[in-house]
Amino acid sequence: MSTNTSRMRTIFRSKTTQALDRMEDPRDTLDDSYDQQVKLLQHVRKAVAEVATAKKRIELQGQEMGSRYQWLADQAQEAMRQGREDLARAALERRSLLEGQVAKLKDQYASLQNQTAQLQERERRLTEQVAAFRIEKETIKATYSASAAQVRANEAVAGIGNQMHDIGGSLDRARDRVTQMQARAAATDELLASGALKDLTAAPDADIERQLSALATSANVDRQLQAMKDSGEAPGRARSGSSPDGWLSIGER
Repeated sequence: MSTNTSRMRTIFRSKTTQALDRMEDPRDTLDDSYDQQVKLLQHVRKAVAEVATAKKRIELQGQEMGSRYQWLADQAQEAMRQGREDLARAALERRSLLEGQVAKLKDQYASLQNQTAQLQERERRLTEQVAAFRIEKETIKATYSASAAQVRANEAVAGIGNQMHDIGGSLDRARDRVTQMQARAAATDELLASGALKDLTAAPDADIERQLSALATSANVDRQLQAMKDSGEAPGRARSGSSPDGWLSIGER
């Protein structure tokens, strides 16, 4: 009972350890960390693309303002040639307002340009970091897999040793049982032969028949011995001889 309980505990601990190993597999942890870094890199690249898009919109808007700024200057000059100082003043006033808008736009453009440079630098560093992490991750995973395979091989060898020990114990127990059974069979045969045990399957006069058979056998042996003394040769030689069917005459008188 204790042996079976010990085996059950061993199996339970083995199964529990395997389950915990699967739950705490460092390869899964490394893959999760790598996936998180890849997602972060994707977010940074998306941010770079968004900032670049915003900067491009500002560039287009600045080009449009630049064209309008030059057009107002041309309109003011044309108005002065035609003697319309009032129109020239109005064009120059609009041009002056446009200069303030362009100045603000230039500040936004410079800010986006700096942000783009910073994001690009972060993207470059993060790309290198992710690539280095991937190499180290695969190296660690390969090392862990090789170590795990070695552990399984060692455990398999140890398991085979334990099984062989159990098999040897089973053989020893089987040999003991066979020896005990043989001794018991021999003892019961002796008891039956001596009459200490009664053969319930035998006929009521079986004991008398055995005694008569023993007397007949003894008388037959005495006759054969006397015949050997009288003739000087083994009884039945002439009949049985060495012919192939000589055994058929055995016991005939």
